[in-house]
Amino acid sequence: MNLDHVFVCGNPALDFAATLRARRSVRFEMFVTPERLRAWYLESGIVDAVFPGDQADVERAKAVREAVYQLVTARRLGEEYADEALEVLNGAARRPPAAPQLTRSGRWTQATPDEALSAVARLAVELLSGPDVPLLKECGNPECTRVYIDRSRGMRRQWCGMESCGNKIKAAAYRARKKDVHAATAAAR
Repeated sequence: MNLDHVFVCGNPALDFAATLRARRSVRFEMFVTPERLRAWYLESGIVDAVFPGDQADVERAKAVREAVYQLVTARRLGEEYADEALEVLNGAARRPPAAPQLTRSGRWTQATPDEALSAVARLAVELLSGPDVPLLKECGNPECTRVYIDRSRGMRRQWCGMESCGNKIKAAAYRARKKDVHAATAAAR
Protein backbone atom coordinates (compact mmCIF):
# COMPACT_ATOMS: atom_id res chain seq x y z
CA MET A 1 0.00 0.00 0.00
CA ASN A 2 1.15 3.53 -0.81
CA LEU A 3 2.53 5.42 2.21
CA ASP A 4 2.13 8.87 0.64
CA HIS A 5 -0.31 11.20 2.28
CA VAL A 6 -3.02 12.24 -0.15
CA PHE A 7 -4.84 15.56 -0.06
CA VAL A 8 -7.83 15.30 -2.40
CA CYS A 9 -10.80 15.89 -0.10
CA GLY A 10 -11.02 19.68 -0.30
CA ASN A 11 -10.48 20.28 3.43
CA PRO A 12 -7.59 19.22 5.70
CA ALA A 13 -10.03 17.83 8.29
CA LEU A 14 -11.45 15.46 5.66
CA ASP A 15 -7.96 14.49 4.49
CA PHE A 16 -7.09 13.82 8.15
CA ALA A 17 -10.14 11.54 8.51
CA ALA A 18 -8.99 9.70 5.38
CA THR A 19 -5.69 8.62 6.95
CA LEU A 20 -7.30 5.31 7.88
CA ARG A 21 -7.80 3.99 4.38
CA ALA A 22 -10.21 1.33 3.11
CA ARG A 23 -12.22 1.28 6.35
CA ARG A 24 -14.68 -1.34 5.02
CA SER A 25 -12.08 -3.86 3.91
CA VAL A 26 -8.32 -4.02 4.48
CA ARG A 27 -8.08 -0.93 6.78
CA PHE A 28 -4.68 0.60 6.15
CA GLU A 29 -3.37 2.87 8.94
CA MET A 30 -1.28 5.86 7.86
CA PHE A 31 -0.42 7.06 11.39
CA VAL A 32 1.80 4.20 12.51
CA THR A 33 4.55 6.34 14.09
CA PRO A 34 4.92 9.84 15.51
CA GLU A 35 7.05 10.66 12.46
CA ARG A 36 4.22 9.73 10.05
CA LEU A 37 1.79 11.93 12.00
CA ARG A 38 4.28 14.78 12.02
CA ALA A 39 4.79 14.37 8.25
CA TRP A 40 1.03 14.64 7.72
CA TYR A 41 0.84 17.90 9.69
CA LEU A 42 3.66 19.37 7.60
CA GLU A 43 2.45 18.06 4.22
CA SER A 44 -1.09 19.30 4.90
CA GLY A 45 0.21 22.84 5.31
CA ILE A 46 -1.71 23.54 8.52
CA VAL A 47 1.62 24.27 10.22
CA ASP A 48 5.15 24.90 8.98
CA ALA A 49 7.01 23.01 11.71
CA VAL A 50 6.01 20.52 14.40
CA PHE A 51 8.01 19.58 17.45
CA PRO A 52 8.69 15.83 17.66
CA GLY A 53 5.93 13.86 19.33
CA ASP A 54 5.48 10.44 20.86
CA GLN A 55 3.11 7.48 20.58
CA ALA A 56 0.59 9.16 22.92
CA ASP A 57 0.29 11.99 20.36
CA VAL A 58 -0.44 9.39 17.68
CA GLU A 59 -3.17 7.81 19.82
CA ARG A 60 -4.79 11.21 20.50
CA ALA A 61 -4.66 12.01 16.78
CA LYS A 62 -6.29 8.68 15.91
CA ALA A 63 -9.08 9.33 18.44
CA VAL A 64 -9.75 12.77 16.95
CA ARG A 65 -9.56 11.35 13.42
CA GLU A 66 -12.18 8.72 14.25
CA ALA A 67 -14.41 11.35 15.87
CA VAL A 68 -14.12 13.53 12.76
CA TYR A 69 -14.98 10.59 10.51
CA GLN A 70 -18.00 9.63 12.65
CA LEU A 71 -19.29 13.21 12.78
CA VAL A 72 -18.77 13.83 9.06
CA THR A 73 -20.54 10.56 8.24
CA ALA A 74 -23.45 11.38 10.56
CA ARG A 75 -23.75 14.88 9.09
CA ARG A 76 -23.59 13.56 5.52
CA LEU A 77 -26.32 10.99 6.24
CA GLY A 78 -28.50 13.39 8.24
CA GLU A 79 -28.07 11.37 11.45
CA GLU A 80 -27.57 12.51 15.06
CA TYR A 81 -24.04 13.15 16.26
CA ALA A 82 -22.66 10.66 18.79
CA ASP A 83 -21.95 12.35 22.15
CA GLU A 84 -18.56 10.67 22.53
CA ALA A 85 -17.40 11.83 19.09
CA LEU A 86 -18.55 15.38 19.88
CA GLU A 87 -16.64 15.35 23.17
CA VAL A 88 -13.43 14.08 21.55
CA LEU A 89 -13.55 16.64 18.74
CA ASN A 90 -14.54 19.55 20.96
CA GLY A 91 -11.91 18.61 23.54
CA ALA A 92 -9.20 18.80 20.89
CA ALA A 93 -10.62 22.04 19.44
CA ARG A 94 -10.56 23.65 22.93
CA ARG A 95 -6.79 23.14 23.20
CA PRO A 96 -4.71 26.25 22.46
CA PRO A 97 -3.76 26.57 18.79
CA ALA A 98 -0.30 27.38 17.47
CA ALA A 99 0.29 31.10 17.08
CA PRO A 100 1.44 32.13 13.61
CA GLN A 101 4.46 34.42 13.57
CA LEU A 102 5.52 36.98 11.00
CA THR A 103 9.06 36.57 9.74
CA ARG A 104 11.03 38.45 7.08
CA SER A 105 10.01 35.79 4.57
CA GLY A 106 6.31 35.65 5.55
CA ARG A 107 4.08 33.72 7.88
CA TRP A 108 5.57 30.88 9.96
CA THR A 109 3.69 28.58 12.33
CA GLN A 110 5.55 26.19 14.60
CA ALA A 111 3.43 23.86 16.71
CA THR A 112 3.50 21.17 19.32
CA PRO A 113 1.64 18.00 18.32
CA ASP A 114 -1.31 19.10 20.51
CA GLU A 115 -1.41 22.52 18.84
CA ALA A 116 -1.38 20.94 15.37
CA LEU A 117 -4.16 18.55 16.39
CA SER A 118 -6.15 21.51 17.73
CA ALA A 119 -5.85 23.16 14.32
CA VAL A 120 -7.27 20.05 12.62
CA ALA A 121 -10.12 19.84 15.14
CA ARG A 122 -10.99 23.50 14.62
CA LEU A 123 -11.06 22.96 10.85
CA ALA A 124 -13.47 20.05 11.40
CA VAL A 125 -15.72 22.22 13.59
CA GLU A 126 -15.75 24.94 10.92
CA LEU A 127 -16.48 22.42 8.18
CA LEU A 128 -19.32 20.69 10.04
CA SER A 129 -20.96 23.98 10.98
CA GLY A 130 -20.37 25.74 7.67
CA PRO A 131 -21.77 26.11 4.17
CA ASP A 132 -19.94 23.11 2.63
CA VAL A 133 -22.01 20.48 4.48
CA PRO A 134 -24.41 19.92 1.54
CA LEU A 135 -21.37 19.32 -0.69
CA LEU A 136 -20.01 16.36 1.34
CA LYS A 137 -19.87 13.09 -0.62
CA GLU A 138 -18.25 9.72 -0.14
CA CYS A 139 -16.02 8.41 -2.91
CA GLY A 140 -17.77 6.15 -5.43
CA ASN A 141 -14.98 3.56 -5.18
CA PRO A 142 -16.40 0.80 -2.92
CA GLU A 143 -12.91 0.22 -1.47
CA CYS A 144 -12.41 3.89 -0.63
CA THR A 145 -14.01 5.59 2.36
CA ARG A 146 -12.79 9.15 1.78
CA VAL A 147 -15.37 11.91 2.12
CA TYR A 148 -14.73 14.96 -0.04
CA ILE A 149 -16.28 18.32 -0.86
CA ASP A 150 -17.87 18.19 -4.31
CA ARG A 151 -17.52 21.64 -5.85
CA SER A 152 -17.89 20.36 -9.40
CA ARG A 153 -20.44 21.88 -11.73
CA GLY A 154 -23.74 20.12 -11.14
CA MET A 155 -22.18 18.17 -8.25
CA ARG A 156 -21.35 15.31 -10.60
CA ARG A 157 -17.98 14.34 -9.13
CA GLN A 158 -17.95 10.64 -8.22
CA TRP A 159 -14.42 10.05 -6.91
CA CYS A 160 -12.30 11.52 -4.16
CA GLY A 161 -9.64 11.95 -6.84
CA MET A 162 -9.12 10.73 -10.38
CA GLU A 163 -5.55 9.58 -9.73
CA SER A 164 -6.34 7.75 -6.51
CA CYS A 165 -9.72 6.19 -7.34
CA GLY A 166 -11.36 7.42 -10.54
CA ASN A 167 -8.79 6.00 -12.96
CA LYS A 168 -8.81 2.62 -11.18
CA ILE A 169 -12.60 2.30 -11.37
CA LYS A 170 -12.80 3.55 -14.96
CA ALA A 171 -10.04 1.15 -16.06
CA ALA A 172 -11.76 -1.77 -14.31
CA ALA A 173 -15.09 -0.87 -15.97
CA TYR A 174 -13.39 -0.65 -19.37
CA ARG A 175 -11.77 -4.08 -18.90
CA ALA A 176 -15.13 -5.54 -17.84
CA ARG A 177 -16.90 -4.09 -20.91
CA LYS A 178 -14.14 -5.40 -23.20
CA LYS A 179 -14.39 -8.84 -21.58
CA ASP A 180 -18.21 -8.82 -22.06
CA VAL A 181 -17.83 -7.89 -25.76
CA HIS A 182 -15.34 -10.74 -26.29
CA ALA A 183 -17.63 -13.18 -24.45
CA ALA A 184 -20.66 -12.08 -26.52
CA THR A 185 -18.68 -12.35 -29.75
CA ALA A 186 -17.47 -15.85 -28.85
CA ALA A 187 -21.01 -16.95 -27.89
CA ALA A 188 -22.39 -15.66 -31.19
CA ARG A 189 -20.04 -17.86 -33.23
